[in-house]
Amino acid sequence: MEEPLADGVSAPLPGRCRFYVVKKKRFCKMIVGRGKTLCGEHAEGDQEGQRRRIPCPLDPKHTVFEDNLAKHLKKCNSREKPKPVYYIQDINAGPQDNEDPLLNEVPIADHSKKQLELLIEKLKKAVNGLTSVHKERILSHPALDDALGDPKNGDSAFKHLKQQASLLGNMHTLGLLGSDRCFVEFGAGKGKLSHWLHVAMQAYQNVHFLLVERCSTRFKVDGKHRNADSIFERLQVDIQHLSLRKVPFLREKKLPLVGVGKHLCGAATDLALRCLLDSSGKEGTRESHQPPRKRAKQDCETEPQATAPETDVEWEPVVSGLAIALCCHHRCEWRHYVGKEFFRERGLSATEFAAYQRMSSWATCGLKRASTSKEHFPEEESKEHEQEGESVPNSLEEGVSADERQHVGRLCKLLIDYGRADFLHRHGFTSNLQHYTSTDGPNQQKLFQRRELNCTDITGWKQQAGQRCPSAEDIAPLTETLM
Repeated sequence: MEEPLADGVSAPLPGRCRFYVVKKKRFCKMIVGRGKTLCGEHAEGDQEGQRRRIPCPLDPKHTVFEDNLAKHLKKCNSREKPKPVYYIQDINAGPQDNEDPLLNEVPIADHSKKQLELLIEKLKKAVNGLTSVHKERILSHPALDDALGDPKNGDSAFKHLKQQASLLGNMHTLGLLGSDRCFVEFGAGKGKLSHWLHVAMQAYQNVHFLLVERCSTRFKVDGKHRNADSIFERLQVDIQHLSLRKVPFLREKKLPLVGVGKHLCGAATDLALRCLLDSSGKEGTRESHQPPRKRAKQDCETEPQATAPETDVEWEPVVSGLAIALCCHHRCEWRHYVGKEFFRERGLSATEFAAYQRMSSWATCGLKRASTSKEHFPEEESKEHEQEGESVPNSLEEGVSADERQHVGRLCKLLIDYGRADFLHRHGFTSNLQHYTSTDGPNQQKLFQRRELNCTDITGWKQQAGQRCPSAEDIAPLTETLM
């Protein structure tokens, strides 16, 4: 009988571990010791007479020799590392208030039909007067023409390229592309959006990029620009703890900032907005409910000397504008949400927000109820933005069509997004909600429609001096007046 080929899939490679990794559907490729069949990661001490391996207490995804634990903890990649100067705990998280415990309520599926009808009634009353239909503004940019015409790109790559081209086209129309500025990409991932921004702005001078991503990412494209005139600086930090005022790179350049984001799911959008517009680089200026300490006479006499070094922290970021694709509203959180005042003005609280945040998934769940065919919901699309929202409760399935449930989900998204637009207004920005992806394409209409519903483009630019900052009542006709 012919022996299987030692290719690492049918049989282990010579001199490599014989442990079969089910998740990767191949044998482990780690080199084994002389006379051994398993690597140190997969060896079992009782079977091979080796030292006993235990899960690492810092990260149980890997193991370590028990007698070598103390040494390993000093160099483990999962150990707590010194915090960078721009790290300030929960600076962008938003204040903790007495309403937060209300979020621990029963799931939507456990609500009675009467309770759900009351929530929907409040929702329709809250969105009354708001523009519920946003115009499509599907643009493109010449920088991506070659990539869009490359037949080697598959459907998934082509989809993302079209979205990036539309984002760049809208930013160009708004005048956000130009010289002497720094683009801050939140949730950068591999950094492809910054890559195309750099390609699109070859004719501009003094343009730099700051990429923010909390995870360690492989195959980063910003490494291709190390020898370019533009600087690509990457920060591995959660947006929740990032103070832009203390980033050395930004303090050195002192350039206006343009915030961008294409994969800011749920609460990440609120964290990014607060990071750009509402965070403070001084620990003492965060939400504090303690009264100020009374100063003694001797403190007042020495105060001028203590305030002298403050000149080094007076630099304030200037935000020229922002363009963020919104998605995954079911992942929003009340504490991080920037539109609390918008909700409260409409008689809504954390209780209603928790319900609408979960019900927002009905915008796509309604489609799933109507058709569960894989033709309309490819596996790759569902993996990219996993739906973790609430399923449609049984109390609403009877007598309520899928289209009606989908409409309720859209209204939930609309209300959450207008709260963010209101936040921008309160900071002197003019904002615009619009669709930037297409719903056209054979056998792809529902896929792109899903992207359209989940990825509305919210853009803002700084208000000119002397103009009145619009109130919440001005938001309703906002889309019509700006288009």
